[in-house]
Amino acid sequence: MKRAGIERVEAAYLVKDRTEFHVGDTVDVGVRIVEGGKERIQVFGGVVIGRRGHAVSETFSVRRIVAGEGVERTFPLHAPSVSFIRVVRSGKVRRAKLLYLRKRVGKATRLAEERRDLDGGAAVKQGASAPAAEA
Repeated sequence: MKRAGIERVEAAYLVKDRTEFHVGDTVDVGVRIVEGGKERIQVFGGVVIGRRGHAVSETFSVRRIVAGEGVERTFPLHAPSVSFIRVVRSGKVRRAKLLYLRKRVGKATRLAEERRDLDGGAAVKQGASAPAAEA
């Protein structure tokens, strides 16, 4: 009973139109930054290495390499400071957390690409060609 009341209150704060993304995807995250009286959007791009939480408290971590150093940033999924999430590339992974990428450098951090349909995530292998129509 108590949990149902909490979920009703939290439902008002959920962002409904977030882009669907998965661990292993390369994403661009637009973050609203207020400097003085002006507001701008700063894009942080990288690989999603983990998701955690549920409902309003759900977060995801993005990792990228800047000047040879690994930079990780954790974003709340439903925060108003996150203006957009754009999937640049879908990665094929078999783990829920990609923390092993922290130990890798250079080309070893690359992930195999997986193409997904726009309608719901049915995977299509990269490089697989459709059967040719006979003429």
